Amino acid sequence: MQDSRDRMGRGMTRCIHDCHDCQDACTATAQHCLRKGGMHAEARHLRLLADCAEICQTAANFMARASDHHHAICSICSIICEACAESCERIGGDEEMKSCAAMCRRCAESCKETAGAH
Repeated sequence: MQDSRDRMGRGMTRCIHDCHDCQDACTATAQHCLRKGGMHAEARHLRLLADCAEICQTAANFMARASDHHHAICSICSIICEACAESCERIGGDEEMKSCAAMCRRCAESCKETAGAH
């Protein structure tokens, strides 16, 4: 019996981990932004952090069960992660925002590669 990692491949396994890490980063950053207030707590930015966290969880779930539609979900996840990274960079101002933007970009790239593997 093959290990599930062998069936999924290293790229997809890495993408699942990146999605989980991005979900965690966006959730923590949303809390950070609420504490900071001002531009950090803009509704559009907070919605984007929530959207990114949720699509990352969804993408990870689709990949983990080897859904026939994981490529489509990964494609949209990449787009949302890029938008979230841009929003974090636009607001900027501290290490938390920079870290979240970097994690979103890493996840976006990973999802883009997974989506393109179809």
